Amino acid sequence: MLKLIGAVLILISTTMTGFRMARRYAERPRQIRQLRQSLSLLETDIAYGSRTLVEAFRLIGKRERDPVASLFSSCVRYLETLDGASTYQCWKKAVEETWPRTAMGVPEREVMIDFGKTLGLSDRQDQLQHLRMAIANLKVEENHARDEQVRYEKMCKTLGFLAGALLVILMI
Repeated sequence: MLKLIGAVLILISTTMTGFRMARRYAERPRQIRQLRQSLSLLETDIAYGSRTLVEAFRLIGKRERDPVASLFSSCVRYLETLDGASTYQCWKKAVEETWPRTAMGVPEREVMIDFGKTLGLSDRQDQLQHLRMAIANLKVEENHARDEQVRYEKMCKTLGFLAGALLVILMI
């Protein structure tokens, strides 16, 4: 009886681990798309609005869901509290703080850090050009993430279950 309970627990835990890994593959393209949409909001605000960068970030932080909302809200917090820090330093600190809570990878992180290097340093047209470039780079990464999702999501689910089944067979 105890062996059966142990076998079921092993099977459930390995299957859940596989599903958790698969969820990261599913979340990554969704989060990249959400980040692209928030940058599009920022683009619209820069092109047609008259808000400051802090106000635009605050608005995006309120409109979006986590983890993207956290990125913009953290940047607002740093911009308001870190005296003498540049916009880039605040942006980079917010990206580094928020990134471990996302399903996104290093390439997306690098795109966002590179984008931050130009924040608030140039005129409106240059800002828009850098925003469009960041959005285009994120679109490429979203396509890569979607390909990985198709390739690995089902495999992770299956391997989680099969690893549990193998452990149960070896125990018996």
